[in-house]
Amino acid sequence: MPLFFRRAATYKGFMAKFFGWGARVGAMLNENRGGPWGPSGDGGSGDGGGGGPRNPWGQPPRKRRTPGAGTNVSSIDDFLRRSREKFGGRFPHQEGRPYWLYGLGVFVLLWLLFTCFHLVGPQERGVVTLFGKYSRTVNSGIAMTLPLPIERLQKVDVGQIRTRDIGSSDAAQENLILTGDQNIIDVAYSVRWTIRDPQLYLFQINDPESTIGEVAESSMRAVLATVSLDDAIGAGRSDIESRVSLVMQQVLDRYGAGVRIEGIAIKQSDPPATVNNAFKEVSAAQQEAQSYINQARAYAQQQTARAQGDAASFDKVYAQYKLAPEVTRRRMYYETMERVLSKVDKTVIEADGVTPYLPLPQVQRQAQEGAAR
Repeated sequence: MPLFFRRAATYKGFMAKFFGWGARVGAMLNENRGGPWGPSGDGGSGDGGGGGPRNPWGQPPRKRRTPGAGTNVSSIDDFLRRSREKFGGRFPHQEGRPYWLYGLGVFVLLWLLFTCFHLVGPQERGVVTLFGKYSRTVNSGIAMTLPLPIERLQKVDVGQIRTRDIGSSDAAQENLILTGDQNIIDVAYSVRWTIRDPQLYLFQINDPESTIGEVAESSMRAVLATVSLDDAIGAGRSDIESRVSLVMQQVLDRYGAGVRIEGIAIKQSDPPATVNNAFKEVSAAQQEAQSYINQARAYAQQQTARAQGDAASFDKVYAQYKLAPEVTRRRMYYETMERVLSKVDKTVIEADGVTPYLPLPQVQRQAQEGAAR
């Protein structure tokens, strides 16, 4: 509203000056002093005789309007008065101190409040520049600077972990990389990083995020060029991730980027889509063969352990045999017979007067010889 009244007052003054100039010009023309028709009055006539040609604009003298007079100016005064009454008379009158000073004071206070005092968050740092040049870095809390445009404060979130995705699982956006054994794989991975030095991050590199992405791609290609395909798609992923993180940090430190690489996460490491199915079949066959090899090794270890146990037991029995040969021999015989006979359902009895064996073929032959005689 102060701006509206200021413009209204300007318009009011302009209209007053306009009507004042109009009155003076009209009075001058009516007097006809120094004009081509001579002075006006009784000397002029309608036929052009006596005092020269008749002034076509000759009019009776009119009363000059004083500045501020007129319907329009009064309407403006009435409008301003009604506006002040509508707002309860809070705006100062024109007769007192100029009201634009109040608006200027409010503007200056707001300008100082919003450009001199800054609230920096717990995970943020404030970088202050003096006429565009780096001045200092302030920590979290309330920071005070000189007003704009002398000093400017830019907040940087140093606690946020940012992520840059490179590659995609979509077959139309393959990220093909050559391995050390001349194979091609499609790799998709992400880079996690944070801001370590706000000053370097803002002023050292023009586009830090694009630079981090390019350094990540270069480092990944450099590391994969030293490993085989099996390591790249198998158990060597963790080692590749740690090596890429180290190479990236070294390169960015040389650039002075002011960032810290938190880690690399390989989300996909497969052959190209055109040969992926065949490669999966080969990989499945290799895994099956490795499973059979592991089973054979486990069986060999079991048999070896059993043989070693039997050998140790025999050594103990031999030591006892040397001390008491007859007793040890009989004990071994009983133990052997116990193991054998425990698995059959026949019982063998040895007693006096009982023939343990009946030779049927011999009995039959003796019977045939007796009949022949």
